[in-house]
Amino acid sequence: MYLIGEALVGDGPEVAHVDLLVGEKEGPVGEAFANSLSNLSAGHTPLLAVIRPNLPAKPSTLLVPKVTVKNLEQAARIFGPAQAAVAKAVADSVEEGIIPKDKLESWVIICSVFVHPDAKDYRKIYHYNYGATRLALRRATANYPGLEKILYEKDRAKHPIMGFKVPRLWRPPYIQIALDIPDIERAKTVVGQIPRSDRIVLEVGTPLIKKYGAKVISELRTLVRDFFIIADFKTLDVGKVEVDLAFEETADGVTASGLAPVETLDAFIYETRKLGIYAIVDMMGVKDPVAVLKSLNELPEVVLLHRGIDVEKKGGLTRWEQIQVVKNAFKDRKLMVAVAGGVTPDTARTAIDSGADIIVVGRYITQSKDVERSVREFLECTSEMREDVDLFREHVE
Repeated sequence: MYLIGEALVGDGPEVAHVDLLVGEKEGPVGEAFANSLSNLSAGHTPLLAVIRPNLPAKPSTLLVPKVTVKNLEQAARIFGPAQAAVAKAVADSVEEGIIPKDKLESWVIICSVFVHPDAKDYRKIYHYNYGATRLALRRATANYPGLEKILYEKDRAKHPIMGFKVPRLWRPPYIQIALDIPDIERAKTVVGQIPRSDRIVLEVGTPLIKKYGAKVISELRTLVRDFFIIADFKTLDVGKVEVDLAFEETADGVTASGLAPVETLDAFIYETRKLGIYAIVDMMGVKDPVAVLKSLNELPEVVLLHRGIDVEKKGGLTRWEQIQVVKNAFKDRKLMVAVAGGVTPDTARTAIDSGADIIVVGRYITQSKDVERSVREFLECTSEMREDVDLFREHVE
């Protein structure tokens, strides 16, 4: 058995990123330790971490450069501040009790260290690598992160180097803004006025896709990199092909019609699972959404209850009543319910109170003279939605 730790500390060229293994000399970490020290690799020469010359840290720690060392100037950063920082962090971790003192002779540590070729400030190189090594050791001995932490953060974290989030629908309710206007310039204008909020989903509507093709999704993506974007294909046939089209244009979700054959819907949902995007089934025109859902091999992530006001006037269940019917039918399953069709801020509150996870809004926002104000009217529906407006988060531990 062995322990694994990781930490990123600092910023700029001196930023430190440490990956480390801690384990017994007689185990796989000990074998890797000996192999690394006896089989040198050009540009990635491993070295013992020493507090100063002739004073190595205990447990014995091997520092391995991640970035290829190309000259003596770069080597000096590794053999100087980085080496000292790792050794001092190990020694202080022993003193603090993070590393048990009875393991000094039986454990070894392999510490992979990132030092950027443009790093100049020795003080920062030491400071950041010391902090990263201490944090990585603490995490390794605590078996960090736990499953609960991973599941909580996976859909809200933003990788600092990647520079954008990959949003998921993990805490409803959401507002889905349907860009149904077949005018790309108007759509871009609307998108540019939408306030940034974790509670907003963007739908590239069917008319827009029919006029400009699937590539309009990627074009809008350049304006809103962090938004969850749905491709409203309303697929009726060749489910796999249309999912692939949406995926290639970076859509996070894609819509099929509930009127499609069961075989098409099964293929559609299977392909979304394979590619890791959301399947949404639009129940416009479907008399019994529950029966359709029960006929499928797997449920989609979202079912959209889509009824026009004129249809509801003819009788039958309202959209709000249908929400509860679907929720009750699948209360033990993970299924989000969206509602669409002439939704206003007043009816949005009714929908949320009835259990809706996603409120789909079109013309009320896209044809508004003040798009931002109209969006904020919907964000006032719940206190949770209000708090996410224009909120910038940076997750650092």
